[in-house]
Amino acid sequence: MSQLRIAVLNAAQEDANTTRNFRRELEASLVEFDVCNGEIPDTVAFDGAVVTGSRTSVYWDEEWIGPVKEWVGDAIDAGVPFLGICWGHQLLADVLGGTIADMGAYEIGYSEIEHTGSSRLFEGIDAEFTAFTSHSDEVAELPPGADSLAENDYSNHGFRKDRVFGVQFHPEYDQQTARELVERKDLSDDRRESVLEEITDENYQQACQAKLVFENFLEYVREVRLEDAGGRASRDASA
Repeated sequence: MSQLRIAVLNAAQEDANTTRNFRRELEASLVEFDVCNGEIPDTVAFDGAVVTGSRTSVYWDEEWIGPVKEWVGDAIDAGVPFLGICWGHQLLADVLGGTIADMGAYEIGYSEIEHTGSSRLFEGIDAEFTAFTSHSDEVAELPPGADSLAENDYSNHGFRKDRVFGVQFHPEYDQQTARELVERKDLSDDRRESVLEEITDENYQQACQAKLVFENFLEYVREVRLEDAGGRASRDASA
């Protein structure tokens, strides 16, 4: 079987860590688009798509966000499987009719999250797991017909609707990315030091289990590709 072709919608405002992290975690042929600078795919002909995190809010009036939402909606309608991370999780929920809002708090650092155990996206991941988080917005209302997959005391941390998956946490983060993010955030000195002290080899290794969402998503995309190819073959045979 040929390698999967995955569109990566990079909304991270020229953060080199994002490119490095997703290239490491996604074993596929990646086509990256710097959507903040107006790079939008001119086709939906991908096996799957991933939407990254961002320093913006989905509901901000940024001129590039509208075209991203439009392309994502078209690709979803065309049956392209999606995985959204953090801001990407929120963008996918928004496109599908969910509600994104400021949650009145800021979750940052290694957090404990619980998943329902009902989704293949979390296969191999403990029901209660650790992942790095950084967000002040949340999916306040899931899209109509979506299933909640994971949550903690702060917010929803995972949902699925049809071929679309989103996770609020950052499974792609390494320790370098986590440290650099914390150091540039507007935090009190005490909170910054507290979060930096959490970025240890031990906590990172515990959080590595959450990286299985990438492997699980790609396996799902392979199955969708086979399913769609089988459907086309049946239609061709009956034509």
